[in-house]
Amino acid sequence: MKMKSKFKDPSFFRVCYLIVLFFTNLSFIQIPAYVCLVFMFFWGVKLSINKVLHQHCLQKLRFSIWLLAFMGMNIITMFIFFTWGILYSIVMLMHISICFFIFYGIHTEEGLNPKAELYKVCKFIIYATTIVGALGFILMMCHVKFEINWQNIFIIKFIIFENRFTGLYMNPNMLGFVSVVSIVCCHIISKHDFLAQAKKPRISRIWLAVCLTVDLFSLLLCDSNASLVLFVCYVIFTIVFYFFTNPARMNIKQVLLKTVAMLLACVYIVGAAYLTRVVCQKTFSSLLSSGQLSDEAAASEEEITFEHENSNMDSGRIKLIKESIGLFKISPLFGIGNGNIILFSQQYLSGTLAFNYHNHDLHNGYLTLLVSTGVFGFLLFAIFGFRFAKHTISNLFKRQKADSQDILPCLFAFCCAYLVYSLFEKALLFDISFMVMWFWYMIGMTGVYLNKYEPMIDSYYNLNRHRLPKHMI
Repeated sequence: MKMKSKFKDPSFFRVCYLIVLFFTNLSFIQIPAYVCLVFMFFWGVKLSINKVLHQHCLQKLRFSIWLLAFMGMNIITMFIFFTWGILYSIVMLMHISICFFIFYGIHTEEGLNPKAELYKVCKFIIYATTIVGALGFILMMCHVKFEINWQNIFIIKFIIFENRFTGLYMNPNMLGFVSVVSIVCCHIISKHDFLAQAKKPRISRIWLAVCLTVDLFSLLLCDSNASLVLFVCYVIFTIVFYFFTNPARMNIKQVLLKTVAMLLACVYIVGAAYLTRVVCQKTFSSLLSSGQLSDEAAASEEEITFEHENSNMDSGRIKLIKESIGLFKISPLFGIGNGNIILFSQQYLSGTLAFNYHNHDLHNGYLTLLVSTGVFGFLLFAIFGFRFAKHTISNLFKRQKADSQDILPCLFAFCCAYLVYSLFEKALLFDISFMVMWFWYMIGMTGVYLNKYEPMIDSYYNLNRHRLPKHMI
């Protein structure tokens, strides 16, 4: 009976779903993890339906009117462009419902301690990334290599992937993102107020130090530009929080001075991050070269420099942007539907989005959203984003001192950094991945603070004799 109630618990689902999605990024474990993910996906859809129909989630969900309108626009687009891609679009619609109602909708659940839930997830990520990352470094130093390529769809390049460190992960970009998430988890776990509210013990400082060391070296050696941007932006937005303490009490001169100081600090952080990466890559490259058993063995091995083999800084993204403009022109107002991106690329354009392991998306969360849902859908989603951001920022800086030892600054910094990261990755909404679900998990946890600072009161808009709760708008 207890296990049956667990399957009706959205909190239990979120923890399990994130863990399984994490394992989909690991070599060899990926296939069984995806098999498990299929069953969990439909479990999540069932929970979403239950929350909407039986737990009245929509009436409690902040800014839900915009999310509902966005989903409605997706359905309209699906029927306007009715092709075989509709099956994929339906799957994406179900995925969106999990993002909106289960992950973002954490704040609608009564009797839940969300801090305790987040503690479990952070603890898992810290331990998992430390163990997996350390194993990757040990195998790299032992010159272990392994490669599988099945029809250019299922690719495993163990430890080194295209001259970049990938460890036990499927791709260096995945390693980079997970490393940044783990660093953020270490930051969250270090907050005293968070641990007190979660009613959980702190993790050993030695373990946290080892975790941070492994993650930072992994981030630098995987040579993922987008992940480094995510990390740098997280640091910058965290500093912004502390720079502008009590903005209402500042005069114009103080604001200007702090703004200039902040800009100089940003330039220094960016320069230091990239310089550190170069030094780290050259150091590890020298260590690996000096560790060869003999000159003959060294001659047979290609030198590993941990740098992109592709010297093109945009990594083909400019080509995708040009093609996405062509796709957007097909239906600028309603979009073409996410399931039709590959099909329409092949039918109407040059077909550079033909499906393969790497290249089945626009690699830009905003462009993918715009092409898939058109101007109408994009605006609805943007209104939700602006409404949510406005309330979050307002409460963050009003209660800055109170939050300095809590996790709202961490959540705020990560969400802002992720919005920059989405310019370079398919990571905003239309992807069933650890990246996307972690973002919506952070958004959901931020929504918990909105509930804390802006309690839902019985205030309504009267529309056509119907009362609409103000927090829904």
